[in-house]
Amino acid sequence: VMIASEQGADAAWYVIVPVKPFSTYRLSAWIKTENLEPLDGAGALLNLHARRERTPAVTGTRDWTQVQVEVQTGGDDTLWINCLVGYFGRAKGKAWFDDVRLELITTMEMNPTVTVNASKTGEPISPYIYGQFIEHLGRCIYGGIWAEMLEDRKFFYAVGAEPSPWKFIGGADSPPPLLNKERREGRFAPFVGEHTPVIVLPGDGKPAGIAQGDLALIQGKKYVGRIYLAGDASAAPVQVSLVWGAGANERQTVTVPKLSREFVKTPLHFTAGATTPNARLEITATGKGSFRVGAVSLMPADNVKGMRADTLQLLKELNAPIYRWPGGNFVSGYDWRDGVGDPDRRPPRKNPAWQGIEHNDFGIDEFIAFCRLVNAEPLVVVNTGFGDAHSAAQLVEYCNGAPTTPMGRWRAENGHVRPYRVKWWGIGNEMYGNWQLGHMSLNHYVLKHNEFVRKMRQVDPTIKTIAVGDVGAWSEGMLRHCADYMDYISEHFYCQERPGVMSHVAQIPDAIKRKVEAHRRYRETIPTLKGKDIRIAMDEWNYWYGPHLYGELGTRYFLKDALGIAAGLHEFFRNSDIVFMANYAQTVNVIGCIKTTKTDAAFETTGLVLKLYRQHYGSMPVQVSGSPQPLDVAAALTADRKTLTLAVVNPTGDNQTLALTLEGVTLTGSGTRYQIAGNDPMAYNEPGKPPNVVIQEFAVRDLGGGRAGTHRPYSLSLPPFSVTLWVLEVK
Repeated sequence: VMIASEQGADAAWYVIVPVKPFSTYRLSAWIKTENLEPLDGAGALLNLHARRERTPAVTGTRDWTQVQVEVQTGGDDTLWINCLVGYFGRAKGKAWFDDVRLELITTMEMNPTVTVNASKTGEPISPYIYGQFIEHLGRCIYGGIWAEMLEDRKFFYAVGAEPSPWKFIGGADSPPPLLNKERREGRFAPFVGEHTPVIVLPGDGKPAGIAQGDLALIQGKKYVGRIYLAGDASAAPVQVSLVWGAGANERQTVTVPKLSREFVKTPLHFTAGATTPNARLEITATGKGSFRVGAVSLMPADNVKGMRADTLQLLKELNAPIYRWPGGNFVSGYDWRDGVGDPDRRPPRKNPAWQGIEHNDFGIDEFIAFCRLVNAEPLVVVNTGFGDAHSAAQLVEYCNGAPTTPMGRWRAENGHVRPYRVKWWGIGNEMYGNWQLGHMSLNHYVLKHNEFVRKMRQVDPTIKTIAVGDVGAWSEGMLRHCADYMDYISEHFYCQERPGVMSHVAQIPDAIKRKVEAHRRYRETIPTLKGKDIRIAMDEWNYWYGPHLYGELGTRYFLKDALGIAAGLHEFFRNSDIVFMANYAQTVNVIGCIKTTKTDAAFETTGLVLKLYRQHYGSMPVQVSGSPQPLDVAAALTADRKTLTLAVVNPTGDNQTLALTLEGVTLTGSGTRYQIAGNDPMAYNEPGKPPNVVIQEFAVRDLGGGRAGTHRPYSLSLPPFSVTLWVLEVK
């Protein structure tokens, strides 16, 4: 094959090859070059994608030259091999590649054997490792956590326009009703935002108005809402109907008998007469003149402070100790003031970073209520993109200030007299990226970060701040210039799909390991860190790939992803001295561990892992030594040292047997084994259907023939594609 570029390129031919894990290979090829000139790259070479191994580079004009490199596969069962020109930069000229070979040299015979020494413990595992992240994106909040059933309930879009979910209703022989921007009409100000529909009735006794369809109902379930109406007295009455079929009796109607010039709120109550995904809400009148719809809302009656009851139940089972909000990229264009006060008067906005609109129904007050419902602490991220330090300080005062302060008084007027006492504050999101609103160079951003924290600490000096980090020049610069203005530093990573289950699983712990190793180097080389303990908040981490089946970024997760998330938790446990917090991104629908339809919610495979470890894994890591390959083994004691927990990930398609020796602990012989397993690594769960992947629970009376405190090992059996957690009583 040949690669050529006149202007300079970083380009490759590639192939993905299955290999034996924990083996040594020789990768070689012959390369010929013609006027190959590195610009900011290395030249012509072979490398392994997402790994460090590469051959020497060939440059200039060279006849066929053999290059080679030895490759340790580690936990990978596939390798992505590139015939490359450039390498993290560009090169121009021509390069030919031929006789590319990958030859097995040695392979390790895998007989997994470990020793767990409970007398050797590490830094306690922070509970914040099990944190979560929610953002105003796709169906994470609206359509996931929040119970509102109507889209665009405050009419951001003009009714009847393509983006609007609202459609006209009019008599067959009459012109369609006219809906205008009220400001253009000049008679009234809009109820909220830019648009308020004005429905001009045909006056012939036929109903006219607006409707929204594709609503999902469950027979016998109650629904509640509200509507703001105004208009000519002659236009009344207005009928608000929940419709579940074509028949005259397949609807329920709330009649608003009178209209006035000013908007009046009317409560709505319905009981669905059928189960259907195709119900609609109609707002019509048959009188004369016109009427206006300011805002309308419809929720299941079992909502909890505006939150979906089914989603909330799963979130409580997940039991995350902290939630990061409101973003994410979203935060860099978000004005927190838009999200407080009367929800019906909060302006709808175009989502500044993602698709769709931001209804501003879920603001800081709702987020705090959400955290209290799921028994979690709030981590509030402030806008360092298009935002300013004064606004961030005002948000701190709104959350934590006394009712006598200006912002505290506003909070009290909104019904929340007591301060929220928000401890955790993220100072911006991914400001190193050119995709971020307000992105700027590092030398400017360090000044902005420090100014934000100064003003925020003036309001509340007790807050804990998390700086924006990204391993490399950005994290180094932040740590050098902002160490006095941060308590923790964030890191983010996402992994895509890799061929081979073992390679796919290994990506997550490998990514964590690279981040941790870099920060350990920083502690040794950056003078401003002397005497400081600035730990990592991995406040976005996950797999991110595949089609969007659950709205924007609503990807599906499989059993193989659950194995990777479990292995990632193990890596956090092994580095408990430097990783303080991790926020799985995101929680619901959007690359989330919980997925919802309009009427059902279910744990993804990854959610089951997070739930399992949060509920049952210990907090005091203990030493694990030996040769666990191809398994991933972690162990911990509970805080009271009365229970030993042992977790094992088997990413292979074979039954594996682990020889386990226990030291420094004596077991009673009783315990419980929890297991997530299946023969198909592509198994997944779907809301509204019986789960294919579950947590199984078994009583343990005989761990497997060994004896604690001796060198006679236990023999533990691990099924294919499994996560197994033993919870064992200690004498």
